Amino acid sequence: MNGRQIRAARALLAWSQADLCKEAGISRATLNDLENETGDPRRSSINRVEDAFTKHGVIFLGEGDTRSGGPGVRLAID
Repeated sequence: MNGRQIRAARALLAWSQADLCKEAGISRATLNDLENETGDPRRSSINRVEDAFTKHGVIFLGEGDTRSGGPGVRLAID
């Protein structure tokens, strides 16, 4: 999960940064570091963000994932 994927996932859910911070239980500063790929965020913060998105149906696609042509995000089919 990279910064562009986090921003894209927020857009899929129509979440502001504040919405994600609340859902994941992280600070705005931590989220800014994750989205801008700066600093050295804790693994627990990354996991909390990923868990918040997954809980709401976001699927992260990694390098080499051929489901949709490569890295990105999408919503799960209900």
